[in-house]
Amino acid sequence: MTTADRTALSGARLVLPGGVLDHGRLVVEGTAIAGIGGAAQPGDLDLAGYTVVPGFVDLHVHGGGGASYASGIAEEALTVARTHLEHGTTTTVASTVTGEIDEICRQAAVLSELVEDGVLAGIHFEGPFISHNRCGAHRPDLLRDPDPALVRKLVDAARGHARMVTLAPELAGGLESVRMLAELGVIAAVGHTDSDYARTLAAIEAGATVATHLFNAMPGIQHRAPGPIVALLEDERVTVELINDGIHLHPSVLDLAYGTAGAGRVALITDAMGAAGMGDGLYPLGPLQVRVESGVARLVEGGAIAGSTLTLDVAFRRSVTVNGLTPEQAVESLSAVPARLLGLFDSIGSLEPGKNADLVVLDSESYELVAVMRRGEWAVGADRLARAKVA
Repeated sequence: MTTADRTALSGARLVLPGGVLDHGRLVVEGTAIAGIGGAAQPGDLDLAGYTVVPGFVDLHVHGGGGASYASGIAEEALTVARTHLEHGTTTTVASTVTGEIDEICRQAAVLSELVEDGVLAGIHFEGPFISHNRCGAHRPDLLRDPDPALVRKLVDAARGHARMVTLAPELAGGLESVRMLAELGVIAAVGHTDSDYARTLAAIEAGATVATHLFNAMPGIQHRAPGPIVALLEDERVTVELINDGIHLHPSVLDLAYGTAGAGRVALITDAMGAAGMGDGLYPLGPLQVRVESGVARLVEGGAIAGSTLTLDVAFRRSVTVNGLTPEQAVESLSAVPARLLGLFDSIGSLEPGKNADLVVLDSESYELVAVMRRGEWAVGADRLARAKVA
């Protein structure tokens, strides 16, 4: 049955915390999931042949739809959020990029207003406290050591909405800043780092709990120098971000991470820049220019990979069809794990009564996205579903 404030979906495969429910029924009332289970009723939306999963949660995204969170322009930030919402991301953390400290603070003020409006779930500061040797698509001349006072300046600029800071713990002030962030309740993430194994372990002991896009922008594994990757993978306190776009990681490397950490410690992210949801061309990434060719984003100067053009519906599909994850494992890494990390699992991250009605409807054979609901309202695909009703 569908009314102005009530929607019932019947016949779909529901991916629930306890497993998959075939031919399931899910009822939405207002902005929340009101019930799961029971027999189909006349007027329900007939979703036979579809799979329903919880809305995706992206911890790390810079842009999309031709726009960037680092622009410091509210309209652009709204475009980014809307673009990724149309691809299933119902909860998103806005990631900045290296720039002048005062400029990042200005961006944080703009993004904080959107957090307060319910558009964003928080702010992630990626840079400028990262390694010159592993800076990737960050401007080297703007990089700074993670002086705790400067790190605190960014956190304060976010007005209580800073969720995560990526830094290189081997730099001067690195461990002190990790401790400070942990005390403030802000996630300290190890990334864009030249750290060795021992220093990374020290960062974890100091309170670091996330690996920023594991494998990328950090030393590789050597048999006598395991480096940060092994330290981050082996510690159960650490959640590892992975970019499953087929460009940043070979499928076997992603399989290795899952085999070591398990789906319960993996957060699939996009690390997307402005070209996500768009075509090839030139795009800004903070103060740098990026050229996108065949969907691959690289800096105009130097050619380093500059984020991705990934969306999380594609990450879900690749995880199941390429890497062989079960839909339950994919949901864990795309929804539940990041929701828990953000402290929001009481309201998002799984299909359960009382939680936000954040849903993604997928074709059960191809896993192509069909529709997206956020807080009880269809963001995309309602016209496709309205044609099918239970008689």
